[in-house]
Amino acid sequence: MREGVIAAGNWILDKVKEIDRWPGEGNLCNILAETRSCGGGPCNILFDLAAIDPELPLYAAGRVGCDEEGDYLLGELRSRGIDAAGMIRSAGGSTSYTDVMSGCGRRTFFHRRGVNAELSCADLAGIEVPARFFYLGYLLLLDRLDATDPDFGTVAARLLHTMRGKGYETVVDFVSEAPEKFRAAAEAALPHVDVLLLNEVEASACSGRQLRSDDGRLVEAALRPAAESLLECGVRKLVVIHYPEGAAALQRDGLFLTVPSCEISPGEIVGANGAGDAFGAGVLYGLCRRLPLEQTLALGSASSYFNLLSPTASGGAVSAARLRCHLASCGFPGF
Repeated sequence: MREGVIAAGNWILDKVKEIDRWPGEGNLCNILAETRSCGGGPCNILFDLAAIDPELPLYAAGRVGCDEEGDYLLGELRSRGIDAAGMIRSAGGSTSYTDVMSGCGRRTFFHRRGVNAELSCADLAGIEVPARFFYLGYLLLLDRLDATDPDFGTVAARLLHTMRGKGYETVVDFVSEAPEKFRAAAEAALPHVDVLLLNEVEASACSGRQLRSDDGRLVEAALRPAAESLLECGVRKLVVIHYPEGAAALQRDGLFLTVPSCEISPGEIVGANGAGDAFGAGVLYGLCRRLPLEQTLALGSASSYFNLLSPTASGGAVSAARLRCHLASCGFPGF
């Protein structure tokens, strides 16, 4: 029986700088601390899952450079017991990195694509591991996979079709982009996606439904129609929309649920880098363990909560036992 997760896509070295304030153009802020960590959707998902359950089979796929940053990323994979056989080293380019400015519960990214831009369908389509889920992220940040395909719309859609044909359940995450670019990429990919993870900004861009009012409030009544429109676009099993206030999910069989976020005070938040990926890791863990949908969403909420206590993308990850303990203390049903 297939078990575990293979995660492919962007592999990034995050250079996180904690700052004391957000300066206007031409102004100055102070860097309070600097840390180095691994980032990118597949990295964050796998590192979080390795902390949640070290026994879960995990596999990595993507590209890094033949440089010190690539050595660091591969070393971090090995230290967590993650199978790195699917990682390719590019001799002619540099490992991707992002300067992350983090402070006051906000973050801004200055990104160099590096060899992630070289990642191709051929790099991934031949992978054969006994994982249940194939996670791909982030679409719209992978040049060759985002390229046009004559038969599938995008190369990423072709890859997802191929991986489904191999027996994997496909899971996709996007990066927020210009709405017109986002929607075209999403419409190509969605018919080949089993589980779609996205935030409310991305869900709005993809579905065409406004999920926040002009004053910034969440439009809760629009969550189900937005999820329904994504299923109508082809998502096969499950749509999960996460947002700071909580999360909503709609299954193909019509089951719709929302859960609130775990309560956290602004003073507790150290950084939000990787919070969405931490939520996705909690959801994937629930799916791997075939838990009820409400518990699955709650695990995503708890995983995101602990992420906010760390400045790095996966430094706050904790075990499944601790996630359950926290949810029980917060009064979540089923824990």
